[in-house]
Amino acid sequence: MQRACAAALLAKGKSVIHNPGHSNDDKAAIEIIRRLGAEVIINNERLIINNNGVDPVSDEINCGESGLSIRMFTPIIALSDRRVTINGEGSLLNRPMDFFDETLPQLGVEIESNSGKLPIKIQGPLQPKNIEIDGSLSSQFLTGLLMAYAAADAKDVSIKVNNLTSKPYIDLTLDVMKQFGLKVPENRNYEEFIFHNESSQVSPTGGSRSLSGLEGTKYTVEGDWSGGAFLLVAGAIAGPITVRGLDMTSTQADKAIMKALSNANASFAIEAKGIKIHPGKMKAFEFDATNSPDLFPPLVALAANCAGETKIKGVNRLIHKESNRAESLQQEFEKMGVKIEVLGDVMKIHGGRTVKGARVHSHHDHRIAMASAIAALKADGETIIEEADAVKKSYPDFYDDLKKLGADVSLGAKIKFHE
Repeated sequence: MQRACAAALLAKGKSVIHNPGHSNDDKAAIEIIRRLGAEVIINNERLIINNNGVDPVSDEINCGESGLSIRMFTPIIALSDRRVTINGEGSLLNRPMDFFDETLPQLGVEIESNSGKLPIKIQGPLQPKNIEIDGSLSSQFLTGLLMAYAAADAKDVSIKVNNLTSKPYIDLTLDVMKQFGLKVPENRNYEEFIFHNESSQVSPTGGSRSLSGLEGTKYTVEGDWSGGAFLLVAGAIAGPITVRGLDMTSTQADKAIMKALSNANASFAIEAKGIKIHPGKMKAFEFDATNSPDLFPPLVALAANCAGETKIKGVNRLIHKESNRAESLQQEFEKMGVKIEVLGDVMKIHGGRTVKGARVHSHHDHRIAMASAIAALKADGETIIEEADAVKKSYPDFYDDLKKLGADVSLGAKIKFHE
């Protein structure tokens, strides 16, 4: 959804986005493109976006708590020659933004940051050049550069990337760029992205199509595998349920939840109407979540209900999230009687014992709140989740959906789950 908003801004003309999200992150993206000059009309279940490229109508942009928005839109904002202050809220204020201090000046952009933190002030215009970047912290920085380079009609320049993480998210970025008719670079094994001096765009798979005569775009936002992962784990723990609207051919990284469920011996069937999943005897599993770190919270809830010691790799990717998720998961699941160890880049979850109902805290992190709720579905006793409305960041309908599935949820200042 956020990538589609950015691409619609850069594609110019008219774009129609069907099935738009309404989470806080989605709302932040809509407000950002409005402040960057786009006209956005919300009409039933679609967004109609009219614009003529990046033309800020405000000196200030607020990205809310969205890590993707700050990382993706900053290079896009830098396409303008207007001096703009970029800010955020909550945990975003403490996330490192040194990447921009190091990278944007190489592209002709003036930048002033708060010692590598928000707020940051930038003034372009960004000029695409051959650069080399570090992709180990987040692929989202690369997403922003790829989109900005495409909009600036980069020619015969490349972005070299070292240690890129979350490669599936770059596949998603390139696919969205292609669907909106933006110039797509040649992808050389995720180590170099080359923008050629051509009038036709190069697709991620090496094909091409002419952009001539392109009169706007119609785009349908896919179902979200990141949110869907929690529902699928809920089904494996306390189902049966059927989850519809998830594309099995999606490039979304969190589609990997299906592999984890298979490794855990969960009982599911992929049918024409959706993914049907029901409880069964599950075993401990091993999984590498380096390229899909957002799966850690639902995987921990899953592992708590699997007999034996589960090992999940990729802990180093959890530090700079809405919370330090390694610590948050340890603290809150310990309250529920689940022992979690962190050894270097590996998390060990000792599962198979009865999960206890407890008073837990979301740490203002949407995925910690959802993981706690999923674990509570089969817990012994009542669970109270404090600051439970953190889910509004990505999945505002989460508790309502659990109620539809039969969970006993009391909505209030705190969220209660009853046995």
